Amino acid sequence: MIPPEIGQRIEAAQQAVRAQTGLLHREFGRAESKWKSDGTRVTTADIAISENIFRELGAQFSSDQYFSEESSHVGAPLPLTARFAWVLDPIDGTNNYALGIPHCAIGLALLEHGHPVYGVVYDLAGRQLIHGGPGVGVFCDERPARVRAGPLTAQSLIGFHSPYDKSYAPHATILAEKYKLRGLGSSTLHLAYVAAGLLNGVVDHNVKIWDIASAVPLVIAGGGQVDFLTSRPFPLRQFDLGMERIFYIAGSATTCVQLRGALGV
Repeated sequence: MIPPEIGQRIEAAQQAVRAQTGLLHREFGRAESKWKSDGTRVTTADIAISENIFRELGAQFSSDQYFSEESSHVGAPLPLTARFAWVLDPIDGTNNYALGIPHCAIGLALLEHGHPVYGVVYDLAGRQLIHGGPGVGVFCDERPARVRAGPLTAQSLIGFHSPYDKSYAPHATILAEKYKLRGLGSSTLHLAYVAAGLLNGVVDHNVKIWDIASAVPLVIAGGGQVDFLTSRPFPLRQFDLGMERIFYIAGSATTCVQLRGALGV
């Protein structure tokens, strides 16, 4: 049984994200954009979606905390003090979105005591809501999904980003020699697609907490795991826009063992 206080938030999260899909599609490839000081892109749609989702949730759950990649907060990290907190990436894959490349997503995570317990990801390209959490399961709209089991083969698909830290660039060669790589330009979708059984696994060196918070509970709910090779981000104790990048591997237990063995990590 899902506790009522969590069940209410799950329902509200799905409704809040679905309510923004019209705006997301309408402004796709059209929204005005600019480059932020950290070298990432932001559009007017990112800001509007962030404000709209948190306005809707905040009206229902005023005691919760709300953290977004597009937060206007600057300065010291913000501590998590509430039982429930929300972490939002209003558009993951903003560069794709601004250019009219459809691999992008809204990613909303519900955290309880700093642990992600439910995630809602709207996949613009697939026009589907991928959602779920531990003890609940993972669903593509209403269809149950699972992480792909079994050993990796030469035909397996592995999500991979060009590393920000170029010392990791040799990983691309190692993986390309063994598997088939897919670089979608959206960390949220890479991980959500592992949960949905579309990708076998993912290796990513570039992410920050808002990129993956919504999809980590999906992978766990789908029978997979997320191995953090840098410090573990959960339970989240503070929200820091200037945080260090996270290096992780995800997939089934067998997939994670194979990927870590291939990369020597």
